[in-house]
Amino acid sequence: MTHTLFAADALLPEGWTRNVLLTWNDAGQLTQVQAGAQRPADAQAAQGPVIPGMPNLHSHAFQRAFAGLTEHRAEPEKATGRPELSRPPRGEVPTLSAPGGVADSFWSWRTLMYRFAARLGPQHMEAIATWLYAEMLEAGYTSVCEFQYVHHDTDGRPYTDDAALSRALLRAAQATGIGFTLLPVLYQTSGFGDQPPTEGQRRFIRSTESMLRLLETLKPDCDAQGARLGLAPHSLRAVPPDALHEALAGLDAIDRTAPVHIHIAEQTKEVDDCVEWSGLRPVEWLLDHARVDARWCLVHATHMNDAEYEYAARSGAVAGLCPTTEANLGDGIFDFAKWRSHGGAWGVGSDSHASVNAAEELLMLEYSQRLAKRQRNVGASAAQPHVATALTLEAVQGGAQASARAVGGLAAGQQADFVVLDAAHVALQGLSAPDMLSAHVFASHRTSAVDAVWVAGRARVAAGRHVLHDEAVSAFVAARTRLLQD
Repeated sequence: MTHTLFAADALLPEGWTRNVLLTWNDAGQLTQVQAGAQRPADAQAAQGPVIPGMPNLHSHAFQRAFAGLTEHRAEPEKATGRPELSRPPRGEVPTLSAPGGVADSFWSWRTLMYRFAARLGPQHMEAIATWLYAEMLEAGYTSVCEFQYVHHDTDGRPYTDDAALSRALLRAAQATGIGFTLLPVLYQTSGFGDQPPTEGQRRFIRSTESMLRLLETLKPDCDAQGARLGLAPHSLRAVPPDALHEALAGLDAIDRTAPVHIHIAEQTKEVDDCVEWSGLRPVEWLLDHARVDARWCLVHATHMNDAEYEYAARSGAVAGLCPTTEANLGDGIFDFAKWRSHGGAWGVGSDSHASVNAAEELLMLEYSQRLAKRQRNVGASAAQPHVATALTLEAVQGGAQASARAVGGLAAGQQADFVVLDAAHVALQGLSAPDMLSAHVFASHRTSAVDAVWVAGRARVAAGRHVLHDEAVSAFVAARTRLLQD
């Protein structure tokens, strides 16, 4: 059986096209994308321009419940030398406080995040992820790569079901209908040179053998719901060289096409520590010591020198950019123009979920480049003069590659993942399709201009709302409240 949608304007891989008929099968795969078509009498018509669904290539789901809780400085006189949950007057909500007198940075934020993660259980994880994934769909993401590093119980011991937390995420993805790539994280050390893990990392730690067993356990679960399974060596500071090579060989034995994601060069301290340990910068070391290719996603890769930009782009790896998180954490600015000049693939992720909005990531990426270069319209390309169009098409391609799923846009053979913009929205009314997308990214409240979202040919968001919206919000708020009060 075939299904159809007619779009007066659709963003195909080659650019904006008029009068497009999308046809897909029961499996949710596009079988035909016909330009210049007449609308069949029985075909549903989109109420606005149709754009490809955006893959979210980097997510730590549980951190959505933590977003907003670290946006204040601690008072030095209240410092205890460790992060703590403050106890406010009765009736007020507790917040997280950092050690006083310590300059706020990624590293102080990470300490607070560890404390929050220490409280998390499978039920919390599922409730948080279910709302997050519904929220992602409402914001124009149609698939997500989950970089999952909380594995064990609160005391650091494995659950009776060793895959309990990963399965909670799989259930959340299935319930909401978002496309899914699960990336269990290998984490073994706290720093370069085999430094032992800290107390705050006890829930993350796995031997390489244990990780490979987990992958073998999860593979049938992922296959059963059409999800992809890959591996995420957390970072060079968290995975020693021998473990990295052993884990990659084990992954190949399970699936030679599985994606590999890694945090790399997010912080200048990380770069300095890597140079002190090895004499090489992190991206340089990785490219010299691992077979990095198109299967890989280099998450952040914020701090590279000129040679690394060229070397990494030539490898075929995707640069995983998370502009709102990188801004929130004070990471630094990726040199987007330089990466592009070497033909580098890239995509966007919401990472810590300070913002959950596909268009917001594109806006932040473009604005960071404008601020760094003191220029406008940096993201435009020779083929696409409209910034929003150029960035959307490139981010979809890179996100699909990082996801290891056929979600690369509106073309036959790809999954029928697409977003319908609201042509009646005040910011979009009366504009051409390219200008509507520009207004969606740069001139609306972003999620407010999303009308409908389809994943694998099934409508998951209608009139801007996911069917689970109210139920998922209620469960999320309850889970966050329990985590803060336990």
